Amino acid sequence: MCGIVGYTGNNACTDILVEALSKLEYRGYDSAGIAVFEDDRIETIKAKGKIKEGLEAKLSETGGLTAVSGIGHTRWATHGEPSTLNAHPHSSDDNNVVAVHNGIIENYQELREKLTKSGYTFNSQTDTEVAGKLVDYYFKKYGQGPVDSIARAMIRIRGSYALCVMFSDFPGEIYTARKDSPMIIGITGGETYVASDVPAVLKYTRNVYYIGNMEIAKLTKGNAVFYNIDREEIQKELVEIKWDAEAAEKGGYEHFMLKEIHEQPKVIKDTINSVVKNGRIDFGEHGLTDEEMKEIQQIYIVACGSAYHVGMAVQYVIEEFSSISVRVELASEFRYRKMKLEKNSLVIIISQSGETADSLAALRMSKDAGVKTFGIVNVVGSSIAREADSVFYTLAGPEISVATTKAYSTQLIAGYLLAMQFALARGEMEQSVYDELLAELNTIPEKIEKILEDKERIQWYANKLAGCKDAFFIGRGIDYAIGLEGSLKMKEISYIHSEAYAAGELKHGPISLIEDKIPVIGILTQPDLYEKTVSNMVEVKSRGASLMGLTTYGNYSMEDLADFTVYIPQTDPHFAGSLSVVPLQLLGYYVSVAKGYDVDKPRNLAKSVTVE
Repeated sequence: MCGIVGYTGNNACTDILVEALSKLEYRGYDSAGIAVFEDDRIETIKAKGKIKEGLEAKLSETGGLTAVSGIGHTRWATHGEPSTLNAHPHSSDDNNVVAVHNGIIENYQELREKLTKSGYTFNSQTDTEVAGKLVDYYFKKYGQGPVDSIARAMIRIRGSYALCVMFSDFPGEIYTARKDSPMIIGITGGETYVASDVPAVLKYTRNVYYIGNMEIAKLTKGNAVFYNIDREEIQKELVEIKWDAEAAEKGGYEHFMLKEIHEQPKVIKDTINSVVKNGRIDFGEHGLTDEEMKEIQQIYIVACGSAYHVGMAVQYVIEEFSSISVRVELASEFRYRKMKLEKNSLVIIISQSGETADSLAALRMSKDAGVKTFGIVNVVGSSIAREADSVFYTLAGPEISVATTKAYSTQLIAGYLLAMQFALARGEMEQSVYDELLAELNTIPEKIEKILEDKERIQWYANKLAGCKDAFFIGRGIDYAIGLEGSLKMKEISYIHSEAYAAGELKHGPISLIEDKIPVIGILTQPDLYEKTVSNMVEVKSRGASLMGLTTYGNYSMEDLADFTVYIPQTDPHFAGSLSVVPLQLLGYYVSVAKGYDVDKPRNLAKSVTVE
């Protein structure tokens, strides 16, 4: 959701704040603003729209600001329409307190009524304005300073939030607090940075603090002091970020999404190598031993969005490799189910950011039920990574495009590795089969490179789809799971209505949607299901559909059926999803490009969903 940045140091901060915000624009781009200590006052500048067209244009009219401390925000609208009035920062009536916020304050109406009765007026439709004025209320009522007033406000606020606050009485100081929404603090050479996500600070420092849940931090030049909700000072350790700063730049590609598609071979190889030692997969360092694997009788995979699609694919692999029963659950539904979790079970939470609100809530519910939890996340130090009993980091590096590609692919690899090790640890897979599978898994990066060499053909076909209003993806088993992801890529960045169906379900209703020339993408990589899916493609073709076939080299009869065919290298069918998803990523990307859309920043979406 929204992106927050802050800086206090010795340099003019306006350019620093704007550049840091631009690194977080994938979190929201409805509006943006900054607030800085300029001379003896807090100056606020904000504008509707993306940073370059809105905020930067507005700043150019100011004649230059010399402030050396300030906060900034790029917004994904929840409460209140995108507008300059609703843009952050928001201030108290006398401009004593200025705040930016990421999250949702659930009881903001109740708090707004309380503050109105106390004489406060409101200018926006946002819940953030309530937070800032509540802090101001306690600051004036008790006179105990910023930390005390923020702590009192946190006790009253229900919901999730990350806050950055400045007080006119404390120039050069920034205060930050969080509950469930992410926030990191970077320190280097007498300068202090705060941000919602790592890419904003990578240029300046690799040394960061992770502020914990229900904690507050006071930031000054080159220093951070942390407090718990009881106002007691607490100690934190600096953590080094391993990500390469260049990984957060486009590197000559037109869009981050295309760059990240091309990075998949490397990040898959890195992820495999992080857990494979001397020809054997070892999750012991990640908190999941072979002995524990032997005892697991039930696995729940819980996730949202693309990570949920990963779970769908991994479910098939785990159940085919071992005797473990697997359930895949949407985190947003799982957390509200009155379901009894089986003893000796494992809940696997998959999340790129490690901050997904529903997934984090599902994790906490599982822990409360006494069930072991295992996180598959990409961001070191994220909430899910810290709170899960054990964690496996996918080494995708920073993923900037809102539509995930490389993080999805590394999550798939993590699932394969888990499935193989579960089977071996439980004596349900021969060592020779395990060795063959591991060798095959190591060929996946090279095979993806081969697919990428053929991307111009996919671009040609994508251009033909740019004018369509609907599209359908069909497949069976793992192919169906991959179709779900392909369909999501199509709809989220090209705005084409797209659906994925298990091919065997076509006769149960969906086939009524087939019209003349409507594109249907069939995914056929599973040998045992190939002929059945071919039959389903014949059914839709007979009703006028235009067919694309996605299959493995050797299935050349597809040319006689499909209007356009994409081939992927042969691999073990369990791993085919890692290859078949790449043409679908490219298809969605090139359709979006053909339609002239902003691929990296699709409308109404944000990278990390840190609120319900």
